[in-house]
Amino acid sequence: MTAPAPTAPTRRSGRWIERWDPEDEGFWTATGQRIANRNLWFSVLSEHIGFSIWTLWSVLVLFMGPEYGLTPADKFLLTSMVTLVGAAVRVPYTFAVAVFGGRNWTIISASLLLIPTIAAFAVMKPGTSFTTFLVVGLLAGIGGGNFASSMTNINAFFPLRKKGWALGLNAGGGNIGVAAIQLVALAVIGANGGPRLLLGIYIPLIVVAAVLAALFMDNLATVKNDTGAAKDAARDAHTWIMSFLYVGTFGSFIGYSFAFGQVLTNQFGRTPLQATYLTFIGPLLGSLVRPVGGRLADRYGGARITLWNYVAMAAATAVLVAASVQKSLPLFVVAFVVLFALTGIGNGSTYKMIPGIFQAKALAKGLEGEAAALYGRRLSGASMGLIGAVGALGGVGINLAFRQSFLSYGTGTGAFVAFLAFYGACFVVTWAVYLRRAARPAVAVAASETKAQLSYAEV
Repeated sequence: MTAPAPTAPTRRSGRWIERWDPEDEGFWTATGQRIANRNLWFSVLSEHIGFSIWTLWSVLVLFMGPEYGLTPADKFLLTSMVTLVGAAVRVPYTFAVAVFGGRNWTIISASLLLIPTIAAFAVMKPGTSFTTFLVVGLLAGIGGGNFASSMTNINAFFPLRKKGWALGLNAGGGNIGVAAIQLVALAVIGANGGPRLLLGIYIPLIVVAAVLAALFMDNLATVKNDTGAAKDAARDAHTWIMSFLYVGTFGSFIGYSFAFGQVLTNQFGRTPLQATYLTFIGPLLGSLVRPVGGRLADRYGGARITLWNYVAMAAATAVLVAASVQKSLPLFVVAFVVLFALTGIGNGSTYKMIPGIFQAKALAKGLEGEAAALYGRRLSGASMGLIGAVGALGGVGINLAFRQSFLSYGTGTGAFVAFLAFYGACFVVTWAVYLRRAARPAVAVAASETKAQLSYAEV
């Protein structure tokens, strides 16, 4: 017999909530909603600053003129390594919430952001070796992990019917951190300030985020790591297929966020101030439209939106190739901003697909009702951390592609051609796996397989 849901949370020392049942309407209305929303807002703040610190070097390299002695290839290598660390730490950050508690880990992860920021403050001057910049830049990668732990934490606070809104707001609020640091850099450069002024602004903000998390967030004792689910998710082919598709959406978003300003300065001769006037627009739009991608996926199916979004991304990339060849800055900027917006829509639609896919697999196995929902939540939750980590690796590929393109051709055109081919591959995979209707075989197909195949078109 199921025990009645609690009417109020019970805490032990350290702001732990021992019992949490957001699916119970009475509990949710009486106390759960207020507590969940409070944790959401302060989680968004910490994740937002984490994204800013992760993409810090996309701005700092704009300050690094000839006196720093770095080539364009050096700068692309630097930003690609920062992206790599950010992708790698997403895996342990996903599991850290269950080990330390959501509130406790938010305090820790926010405080850790002081390390790369203070280190950058110390070395950010001409005469510093490239190796030193690279090591300090790698430290900034830890900001990329805040997304994974924040999403895992907030996912546990909200009922299933509210998760889409909460996770979309959490992700979008974090992603805007990319545009925010570029806007702050614009103000600093416009005021004739240097990179240390930019860093000096963020150091106290990090402290504020950690203190507010300590004062207003909670730990959920009900959140526990399920290593079995993680292993099952890693063995499932759909986890890796969706990782590939997420490379094309989020990988593009974070990779372009790092690279846009450098392309403008290196290929089109823009000054840091002129580049910064333009670079924040793309990440801002890409962040704001992410919930739109989720909303469209809710209505029309995530696979369909993802498929046609890749068509649009390929078209925008083709325009970028033409603009790059013709050296048309206005056309280049417009196409790049449109491509940023499309990455945001794709981020929302691909993440929407994940729970639908595992729910479809549950139904194909013959599970029904709560058993099917439990199976779907268990595997989709475990797979999201891995998909998020692999997806972020796309940012590494983008920056390395730009590096090689500038080394070989002196422009980014070669890289854009490669991206166009990749989006074509993503289109084919989405269609072949999730939308293609299986031809009628000569022999009868098992009913469960037919059901699963047909349902994937609705994910």
